[in-house]
Amino acid sequence: MSQDSAAKNASVTIRDNTTGKEATFPILTGTEGPPVIDIRRLYAETGYFTYDPGFVATGSCESAITYIDGDNGVLLHRGYPIEQLAENSDFLEVCYLLLNGELPTPAEKTEFDYRITHHTMLHEQLSYFYRGFRRDAHPMAIMCGVVGALSAFYHDSLDISDPRQRMIASHRMIAKMPTIAGWAYKYSQGQPFIYPQNNLGFAENFLRMLFATPCEDYEINPVIAKTMDRILILHADHEQNASTSTVRLAGSSGANPFACISAGIASLWGPAHGGANEAVLNMLSQIGHTKNIPEFVEKAKDKDDPFLLMGFGHRVYKNFDPRTKIMRETCHSVLKELGIKDEPLLDLAMELERIALEDEYFIERKLYPNVDFYSGIIFQALGIPTSMFTVLFAVARTVGWIAQWNEMVEDPNQKIGRPRQLYTGAAKREYIPVSKR
Repeated sequence: MSQDSAAKNASVTIRDNTTGKEATFPILTGTEGPPVIDIRRLYAETGYFTYDPGFVATGSCESAITYIDGDNGVLLHRGYPIEQLAENSDFLEVCYLLLNGELPTPAEKTEFDYRITHHTMLHEQLSYFYRGFRRDAHPMAIMCGVVGALSAFYHDSLDISDPRQRMIASHRMIAKMPTIAGWAYKYSQGQPFIYPQNNLGFAENFLRMLFATPCEDYEINPVIAKTMDRILILHADHEQNASTSTVRLAGSSGANPFACISAGIASLWGPAHGGANEAVLNMLSQIGHTKNIPEFVEKAKDKDDPFLLMGFGHRVYKNFDPRTKIMRETCHSVLKELGIKDEPLLDLAMELERIALEDEYFIERKLYPNVDFYSGIIFQALGIPTSMFTVLFAVARTVGWIAQWNEMVEDPNQKIGRPRQLYTGAAKREYIPVSKR
């Protein structure tokens, strides 16, 4: 391949050395990030496909929602740094930003908050759907089923060609997800469902539906509510990750938004994606004590040992995750607010972080703590069981999924997803009757 200067004619030329045939493809440049080679005509003009397992070098779509610079630890939502949003904004304002492209005016913010708040209730018949699950069903299994079932209850927002119906569906998904999650938790505990209250904010309502009972009034701690709101902001969207790509791929077929979000939840459930913070706690429990850290660090270095240090490194961020510092500070403030002075898991996590970041093996490979390293400790401090960790992730990520889905539907270049493959199976052969084999 020979590449001309993008500054000169913004194209690359591919030459087949066997046939001498050449084909030229344009280079596209976005607002931020590296240029991309437009290979949509590659197969038609050359007879070749690209081979890119995991799509690590493939731009699957054009998007104006989220930008990540993994080398420099940058995460922007519609151009705004995540640090500024986490410090100054609230979750519903970030939701508005992701959906609409701009921060709301005071009037727009008031109207948006009202719309989301007044969509939080679930159709009462859905309560019977919950009772069809076993008591020990994983909450993510319940989430997949209930979210997919929403399409059976809200027929008035399934026409994806209608912008108004798409927006109604978007508001419903964002609003109802905390209620769906709260009910999944209550069902697993054998406790009565708690209904949302319109006088509470998004995070406050979510905490109440998780922890309140009809027996007594539930006091909302403003520090804990702010913590939950910040956690939701930090997980609201993260560009074209596995679950977001799943939502887009499902949506490319014309599937309704509830089905697409259910598909995203299923993808998020994987331990390599949304289940990473649960894996961190399991790892810390396995290590057990700070005195055992050196032994497990050595195990992590041994390529023949299956042990992995969970919560270190990131698929995209190569130096540091900009969300980690915020999550670490939040972790300390929560433990202080709750009066937890000697938390063995936190002490273990802090010592593991210190040792790993001073070890040349991890420094050379840029294996720094990521956001999952601290979020699991926060959730445990709040009394949230590990089975609910990924559920909280899904509540936060719903707005990112639905914003990406809306953008995909409105993209005139969008086609139904159809990746190709490098086939390595048997060549064509003749069938042999079973009697002659």
